[in-house]
Amino acid sequence: MIILYALAAAFGLAVFLLGTSVRVVKQFERGVVFRFGRVQSGVRGPGLTLLIPFADRLEKVNMQIITMPVPAQDGITRDNVTVRVDAVIYFNVADPMRVAVDVQDYVSAIGQVAQTSLRSIIGKSDLDDLLCNREGLNQGLELMIDSPAVGWGVHIDRVEIKDVALPDSMKRSIARQAEAERERRARVITADGELQASEKLAQAAETMTAHPAALQLRLLETVVEVAAEKNSTLVLPFPVELLRFLEQATPQASRSRDNEAAMPSALASKSEMSKLDPSQIPDDTSGLEVDTHIAGR
Repeated sequence: MIILYALAAAFGLAVFLLGTSVRVVKQFERGVVFRFGRVQSGVRGPGLTLLIPFADRLEKVNMQIITMPVPAQDGITRDNVTVRVDAVIYFNVADPMRVAVDVQDYVSAIGQVAQTSLRSIIGKSDLDDLLCNREGLNQGLELMIDSPAVGWGVHIDRVEIKDVALPDSMKRSIARQAEAERERRARVITADGELQASEKLAQAAETMTAHPAALQLRLLETVVEVAAEKNSTLVLPFPVELLRFLEQATPQASRSRDNEAAMPSALASKSEMSKLDPSQIPDDTSGLEVDTHIAGR
């Protein structure tokens, strides 16, 4: 009976020791073994791992890529604009032994470095770079975070700036700038169109000057278009040559009328002078009338 108890106790002890000495490491994990507090050189891969009971301690390290959002950070850009920027980091463990030995909490350490690096990159950049040159800023931020992370056994896979929040006044200023730029482009396009139209009109005028019949054809075409649009309107074309003839003839007609009006007045003055008595001539010195007959005596 005592032997059975001893065998049962031995079997239970063996099962307990087996349970404490066998560990399962998953495919995405790696195991770091500490024997009496000292790390062993070999990293245990996925599968069953045997440990020495009461001597070894296994620490599992996750090798998957970790996605960690960086809280939004307030900062002032190089051109003195207050912005609020947040980002996201993708990283994974490259050296399980360093992660287990050199740093206590590598996830928290990466988060703190990311926040400080994000503030630093905001202060070194202009507002236009934050809005337009995202790729360059992402690479610079990745290098700043990866520099200390390499010593911890962590690899920074990717860093992305998610959003750049601007003040309302700056949004209005940017909107006004964009509106002014669009208006400038519209005016340039309109002016270019008018220039091209003027060149074509000049060419058309030269062609019509060389061929007067083309002007008449164009006039008739315009009449047809107006008659098709407004049927109640009567259009009478007036030749341009007649207007030019009237313009040239108007000054000659006005001069002839002036000459005709001046001729009767001249004739009337001559007739009145002939009716005056030639015997009565005013004396310039005394103002008295002198009789020419007495002077003859």
